[in-house]
Amino acid sequence: MKATKTTKTTKKSRVGFASLVIPLALVAATCIFLFVMGDGSHFMGGNSKNAPLPGDYFGTVYKGGFIVPIIMTLLISVVTFAVERYITISRASGKGKVEIFVHNIKGLLEKNDIEAALEACDKQRGSVANVIRAVVVKYRNLEKEDAMTKEQKLTSLQKEIEEATSLELPSLEENLVILATFTSLGTLLGLLGTVLGMIRSFAALANAGSPDSVALSTGISEALVNTAFGIGTSALAMISYSYFTSKIDKLTYSIDEAGFSIVQSYAANHK
Repeated sequence: MKATKTTKTTKKSRVGFASLVIPLALVAATCIFLFVMGDGSHFMGGNSKNAPLPGDYFGTVYKGGFIVPIIMTLLISVVTFAVERYITISRASGKGKVEIFVHNIKGLLEKNDIEAALEACDKQRGSVANVIRAVVVKYRNLEKEDAMTKEQKLTSLQKEIEEATSLELPSLEENLVILATFTSLGTLLGLLGTVLGMIRSFAALANAGSPDSVALSTGISEALVNTAFGIGTSALAMISYSYFTSKIDKLTYSIDEAGFSIVQSYAANHK
């Protein structure tokens, strides 16, 4: 019951974290867009309605239009979630290398040294150690159980592995769906900004007489800035998602390997 309550509390805190990040990122992006990039010092005549100064990137990005702060919101959110996932998954791995820890646990269980295995789990900590510790405790309790057959004990041990894993893994995958969503959303918003910028550019070219050069340059800036921002945000989200997914898969494999070894050890050491 305690583990279940802790898991529910952790999930609520993470949901609260996720629901706060995006609004705060939107506020930060809007402030940067209006008061930093839109500052008059970046534009000719000191007015943000004019063309940006030559070589001034802040002014150029500002001319990307209202899509820019939205994409900036995605970018800030991606960076925030990436840092949060990195910290969480690093803690889940524990203090030492997971591969060495799993190898040590296998060796201790082959010697049927249960107490040493529990001590190793306490020293390692993290999600992998939590799962293995729960299974080792079950292993120890089953040794004292006389009313069950060997097959029933192995089934109970396997069930404990699955339950312990199901409690730990969801916390590792939290917020990854947001990174996956931002991968596509960043590109789509970039394309939307590109289309809006091209519409403004063609509108400037369609004017009677000489084209409006300021409107034309503004439209081109809007198109290119949003394309670059959108692609960059999507690329960062994709890299982050792939990296963390591979880390979680590695941890899952370690848990499965350790769980299989524990079941095999019990089957070999008990008749």
